[in-house]
Amino acid sequence: MARLVIVSNRVPPPRAGRGGASAGGLAVALQSFVAPGTLWFGWSGRVVDKPSGKPRVVEGQGVSYATIDLGSDDYDRFYVGFANSSLWPLLHFRLGLMRYRREDFEGYLAVNAGFADVLLKMLRPDDMVWVHDYHLIPLAAAMRERGFTGRIGFFLHIPFVPASVLEALPPARDLLLALCAHDVVGFQTQTHLSDFLDCARRFSGFAVEGQEVVTNGRRVRAIADPIGIDAQGFARVAARAAGTAYIQRVRESLLGRSLAISAERLDYSKGLPNRFEGFARLLARFPQHHRKISLLQIAARSREDVAEYQALRRELDRLAGDINGRFSQFDWMPLRYMTQTVARTKLAGLFRIAHIGLVTPLRDGMNLVAKEFVAAQDPADPGVLILSQFAGAAEELTHAVMVNPYDPDAIAEAMSTALEMSLEERQERHAVLRRAVFDVTAARYCNVFVDALKGH
Repeated sequence: MARLVIVSNRVPPPRAGRGGASAGGLAVALQSFVAPGTLWFGWSGRVVDKPSGKPRVVEGQGVSYATIDLGSDDYDRFYVGFANSSLWPLLHFRLGLMRYRREDFEGYLAVNAGFADVLLKMLRPDDMVWVHDYHLIPLAAAMRERGFTGRIGFFLHIPFVPASVLEALPPARDLLLALCAHDVVGFQTQTHLSDFLDCARRFSGFAVEGQEVVTNGRRVRAIADPIGIDAQGFARVAARAAGTAYIQRVRESLLGRSLAISAERLDYSKGLPNRFEGFARLLARFPQHHRKISLLQIAARSREDVAEYQALRRELDRLAGDINGRFSQFDWMPLRYMTQTVARTKLAGLFRIAHIGLVTPLRDGMNLVAKEFVAAQDPADPGVLILSQFAGAAEELTHAVMVNPYDPDAIAEAMSTALEMSLEERQERHAVLRRAVFDVTAARYCNVFVDALKGH
């Protein structure tokens, strides 16, 4: 039986996917799927003066977690440079923030080639390799150049862009050719899939037949496979967490007010300034909600060595101070803003007691927070999900209150609607949302992709 090899930029430490504060969406989605015998390979997260190039292997419940370190120059060019200063803004439609340097792209290719060199020494001939996300687009091409002929799949967790946006990146054709070195390429939504096929048709020179790209000697199958969560498990965690001392302290601090919650990494793709301005418009335009709502914004710090993230944090500090300065009263602070990481178990409890889930990214591949909020709710008295129309989750969660995140007044109006929505309407909306979240689970996502990789 073929072994599954997972490759991602960061590798979760054993047990990190079960609710630890450090567990990201990928770790959470895959951790319950990986079976004994699986190999998970990637960067350790460490930057050292002289990386050895030898993997560090840790065993956890039958799964081998293999990691390598990066040198400082590789980190600057591969991670800070091309991956997060070129690809990330480009694929989130933020061309004004994209910075491209040839030496960064060369470093990006070099790190992927180094990954291929190390990984190939660990592979068996019949292994199936599942590569994740934008950091590692050229990995399969590097592996093919070194003689690997096994099955390789790639999944992009963030958005893909139309040809008119992709062409702004100088090595766009190189990246499309690299994607076509895989056997299966997966995307979160049908829109992202269609954009990829259109770009392949225009930039690669290969033929596109249905949902396949026909290359020199290979047919690349493209699929839409939306990622999900363990909805039942998260719902149980949320119900238990709602009774903990931590959540009781939060309830007491609200003094009977409704809680609106947002939780994500501090990132310019998440629309945080627009969201803060929308909340300010709510308080300015709808004074009937004064003293009746508190917004808890959790924005865990990330990529603090990237200038755009430093500027965003300063802007949010200023906006938070301005909102609380304008609207606070001696016994009411409308905006609670924190940049610490919060464990998923605590987040589950916070989602459970929240009246509004505010998920308004400017662009997102999927956004699992929206699904977690829905799963956490009490069906007898559910909260309201306010969702950006530009989140991938919007294709599935059609009964959320949809907003254009670039319009602060639309956010304000949606929040006012949610605060005044009847119990009957909240229950009706939640019932439809809950079915969608419980149907498209993390296990289903994994099974669909692996079946495609097997050629089924």
